[in-house]
Amino acid sequence: MWSLLQIELYKISRRPRTYIAFAAIMAIVLIFQFAFKADGQSYMNLMLQNVQDNFEIDRSKAINGYFMCYIILNTLLVQVPILVALIAGDAISGEANMGTLRLLLTKPVSRTKIILVKFIASFIFTIVLLIWMAIFALLVSMFVFGIDDMLIFRVKGDESQIMQITKDDVLWRYIAAFAYAAVALTVIAAMAILMSVFAENSIGPIVATVCIVIFFTIVSNLNVPIIDKNVKPYLFTSYLVGWKGFFYINANADGQPIKGSIENWPAIRNSLCILIGHIIIMLGIAVAAFNKKDILS
Repeated sequence: MWSLLQIELYKISRRPRTYIAFAAIMAIVLIFQFAFKADGQSYMNLMLQNVQDNFEIDRSKAINGYFMCYIILNTLLVQVPILVALIAGDAISGEANMGTLRLLLTKPVSRTKIILVKFIASFIFTIVLLIWMAIFALLVSMFVFGIDDMLIFRVKGDESQIMQITKDDVLWRYIAAFAYAAVALTVIAAMAILMSVFAENSIGPIVATVCIVIFFTIVSNLNVPIIDKNVKPYLFTSYLVGWKGFFYINANADGQPIKGSIENWPAIRNSLCILIGHIIIMLGIAVAAFNKKDILS
């Protein structure tokens, strides 16, 4: 299985679209950093204009590496599923398109193992992509903007809230957030592989995966009671942004943040379980469908 995985990783490394994903992330992050370095104070003044009288903070220190990474992730993690789909959506359909799928199946390797190897390769690509994002979004931002206490702007119900996390209580939250994002993006990889099983070219699974993510995301953001109760709990897109929960902290009776706390850990844990459940179900369907598929190309 290790030899198969090495071959699959080599295939991924030879595709130009692989490097397009890394270049896109780097470009977007650098644009954000340049914009905030040039005129970040205008953004901060806009966000704090309604709390100037009751929330005192040094605005020169508010825009720091931790704050920048949060802003970047809040924007970029919505787009990364597309980049994951570009690679995972090519897993089986790419072989069929090139006419190598039948040749691959003549080897003494089970179809289940082929699907699992391609899934693991896509998972590794996802992890490497997130590490690349962490280098630029977090480490480079820390170098350029420095580190200090971190502000979190949040809408809860009808109220806008601002939370302040001390700088010595932030880094572990980012590690947890990236780990959560890895699970969330692996759902996209599993879905793209599932779509790939039913296609004979690469474009179809990629477009189908992206369209499903977009459609489910729109539905997840609809504030309609019947959808909130009967639809959203079953959509994986409802849990893709659950990484933010690591930055929502508890406060004591005086309103002071409690270091090391997480406001709603059970919700994060349940979200992770649901995402893992989606991975298992979609990967299981992909294995079952591939085992029954007639290979004609």
